[in-house]
Amino acid sequence: MYPNPLQHRIITELIYDTNATILFGTDYTLNLYANNASSYDFYSLRYVMAGAEKLKSSTFSTWTEKFGIRILEAYGLTEASPGLCTNTAMHFKRGTVGRFFPKIEHKLTPVDGLAQGGRLWVRGPNVMKGYILHSHPNRIVPPKDGWHDTGDIVDVDEDGFVIILDRAKRFAKIAGEMVSLTAVERIINQSSPQCAHAIIAGPCAKKGEQLILFTEDTTLDKRVLISRFKKAQAPDIWLPKTIIYGDIPRLPTGKVNYQALRVPSVSTTN
Repeated sequence: MYPNPLQHRIITELIYDTNATILFGTDYTLNLYANNASSYDFYSLRYVMAGAEKLKSSTFSTWTEKFGIRILEAYGLTEASPGLCTNTAMHFKRGTVGRFFPKIEHKLTPVDGLAQGGRLWVRGPNVMKGYILHSHPNRIVPPKDGWHDTGDIVDVDEDGFVIILDRAKRFAKIAGEMVSLTAVERIINQSSPQCAHAIIAGPCAKKGEQLILFTEDTTLDKRVLISRFKKAQAPDIWLPKTIIYGDIPRLPTGKVNYQALRVPSVSTTN
């Protein structure tokens, strides 16, 4: 366990020096490590696990091609101590976070405006007993009937593999349609994989909400975006209406700090 996952040079050296066999990281940190390591630095690693954010295809490919390591994407939350499902060496499907752990029950509840997937609820022996609230500091408030609302929108395929669609709060409602902000980010990431990008929703007088793109790629303008989104056959309402250029703020874990994106900086184009 190293306290700062962003110190990629030190971590790369430690993996080599200690003959580490298992590595956990986010897409962002794993990409940092890969870009600052030689092909031999990770010779001892047997398992590399990714979580906390969507694993990009470019990160997965880099690890496969440079180190011969297939990253295993997983999913969990603090309230589940902290895992719910994972890919394994034997049971793996790219683009999913694997299957649920044994004894984990799950159910999906419909979400208005979404034809695919639903809101994930889980119940099992590793799910927390409950929250201690400010209003009742002396007692634990358990989940109703043991079911915990993850706040995530997911789908489960015919083989039991889980596909994370987005956080419930990471959807925008544009002209009555539910739009996944992560799905929009995915198209932009595929177009410009070497730079960081983030999408948030902002108010719109005509359509309720609009999409705002924060990007570190100054070559991404409306013309380029229109071309990319047409190529991806994405609906017109997925196209960001505002582009803001500048550094993408991150949390200590390496994840994008979406709360800090509320204040525009550097330069803007509408």
